[in-house]
Amino acid sequence: MTTNVVTPDAKTLRVAFLGGGFMAEVHSRAARAAGATLVGLASSSKDSAERASRRYGIQRSYGSLAEILDDASIDLVHICTPNTTHAKYAEAVLAAGKHVICEKPLATSVDDARTLAECAESSGLVAAVPFAYRFHPMVREARARVRNGASGRVLTVQGAYLQDWLLSSEDDDWRVDEKLGGPSRAFADIGSHLCDLIEFILDDQILRLTAVTRTIFGDRAVTKSIITEDIVSVLFETHGGVVGTLMISQLAPGRKNHLAIELNGTIESLVFNQEQPENLWIGGRTGSQLLVRDGTTLDPSAAGYSVVPAGHPQGYQDAFNAFVADTYKTVVGIAVEGLPTFRDGLRSAILTQAIMESNRTGDWVRPDLEKMKPASLIRSVAAAL
Repeated sequence: MTTNVVTPDAKTLRVAFLGGGFMAEVHSRAARAAGATLVGLASSSKDSAERASRRYGIQRSYGSLAEILDDASIDLVHICTPNTTHAKYAEAVLAAGKHVICEKPLATSVDDARTLAECAESSGLVAAVPFAYRFHPMVREARARVRNGASGRVLTVQGAYLQDWLLSSEDDDWRVDEKLGGPSRAFADIGSHLCDLIEFILDDQILRLTAVTRTIFGDRAVTKSIITEDIVSVLFETHGGVVGTLMISQLAPGRKNHLAIELNGTIESLVFNQEQPENLWIGGRTGSQLLVRDGTTLDPSAAGYSVVPAGHPQGYQDAFNAFVADTYKTVVGIAVEGLPTFRDGLRSAILTQAIMESNRTGDWVRPDLEKMKPASLIRSVAAAL
């Protein structure tokens, strides 16, 4: 059985972190598991950087991103800061010639996300966005079953991403403020994961959608005049003709991190719930089964992410570890499949824009696929016309 761990003979990468909160902790664990040297961390102040560095076992603290970029020994920077800062920080890291992992959303506008995707591609540097749910073994198994025809033609998809951490008006966080979190919250924060997972498993993209959003609390404990959404409901159709529905909410009592998808094909249905990531439910007309993760029986594309024996549960941190390990592998020239790049971050920004436009107009919206093309190509076509 193969595993997704950076091999000992690969170059040991030297990495740094920008941001000192929860996601920096998740990133630092994954970097350590992948064998990197955790050189340093910068945060909103020198004091907070020092505290976070001690807490996460990172060698030193930096006073700013500029200090990280001036350190020639750093190979890759993990960006774990508030959403509206991602674009400028990621662009600076690429300009400094360093590889980058940038938390999602990659940017809070399509134009900024597109600029970053083009910068990454022209630089030849590795630039990844942590759509880490792709890296659950049973997600890869579901994808393999769709791709090899075991499920038949997929007809419908139902997806939900439900949380309750903002259920009360007394619950507050920087993400609810568009100045820090961007103009979309529930969709950009968690709905983006749901759409990425669906498009990844289907190997297909949403062609058109119609959406309704709701902001239940305009005022919270600290943040006032809130415009970012609490709830999103979506109806969509893919290029391949799949019809789907999505429900996204951060006000669903009892739901802590309920990301669940059901795909209904002409032969079988598949259900994955990331709160029970060891299982894939497979339903047939005459019976059903609960497929439990076992690297000896899964499709090879899934078995490679089954890093401990069956019966020893894997979860969110393991999926995140696999994402970071695959990113580092790509940096050292080892080929991987399904790494989410800045191009996927751009795709997410385009979907977010489509959701907001549909809610505003009440119309069906086609996510602007033209914006996925390089600007140079668009300009050359326009010149020819």
